[in-house]
Amino acid sequence: MTSPDSQSPQPPRVLAVVGPTAVGKTALAEELAVRLGGEIVSADSMQIYRGMDIGTAKPPLAQRRVPYHCLDLAEPGEAFSAALFQTAAREAIADITARGKLPVVAGGTGLYVRAALDAMEFPAGEQQDNAVRAGYEAYAAEHGPEALHSLLAERDPASATALHANNVRRVVRALEMAHDGVSYAEQRAGFSARTSVYDARFIGLTMDRARLYQRVDERVEEMVAAGLLNEVRRLLGAGLREALTASQAIGYKEFVPVIEGDASMEEAVSAVKQASRRYAKRQLTWFTADPRIRWIDVTELTLNQATDAAMGTLDW
Repeated sequence: MTSPDSQSPQPPRVLAVVGPTAVGKTALAEELAVRLGGEIVSADSMQIYRGMDIGTAKPPLAQRRVPYHCLDLAEPGEAFSAALFQTAAREAIADITARGKLPVVAGGTGLYVRAALDAMEFPAGEQQDNAVRAGYEAYAAEHGPEALHSLLAERDPASATALHANNVRRVVRALEMAHDGVSYAEQRAGFSARTSVYDARFIGLTMDRARLYQRVDERVEEMVAAGLLNEVRRLLGAGLREALTASQAIGYKEFVPVIEGDASMEEAVSAVKQASRRYAKRQLTWFTADPRIRWIDVTELTLNQATDAAMGTLDW
């Protein structure tokens, strides 16, 4: 894991722009980067995949006014995690800072934003071999969730207390972490601390809910018009179906039944819009829990007005 230089008397400055999908994060982050001499570090868990461009609203290369980092890090079939993203993002931040530029982290994947900026330690198990996990899953299948939970109670009592026996996935994860000498309970407590390792400022964009949902629907229509169905068809030919994470991305999984003749375009478009609206709501719930974020309601603001408002929140 790459960490900021602990010998530096002042941690690097980083600006983060967060908020729900379709609210205008990328446009604002790019405008801020232009004004402040910065470069973008994308914090989107699906934009890290190559070839997943239209459905993730990845900024087209020809339209980018500043350099972007942490896009296209992996093939859709590759395993990826917040731990791997943390390494990539912090390397990008170090590189941008070393060249005298301001890193501007932009994205709606809350865990990725925190992995990049906050004091979150990921155990080796985040990237570990699947044999350990498979062993615990097999143990649960043979002996039952209560027996698996008892095993955790022997090895990490605090984590066993925090987890219900029926939450097999989390119990397995806790056992994996215990295998690496890390406590799930202690890590979870650390995740709630929200302490940045940088001199960071957080700007959150919000919008009237009805208008936001309208923008979500409009964006889906634009993606379809731009050729999203063909993108999904091409990715299926390249093995998207077997890609455990990428295959579940909103805007992709809904169109597979269309290609296979099991659903209409209208049904798929409606499903993507609904899933995207629900995702926006979950994003707002995640980010509003962070007291560091300075919120800007952009419902009635132009991009220039929103940028001016964002600049006004900075106290460096």
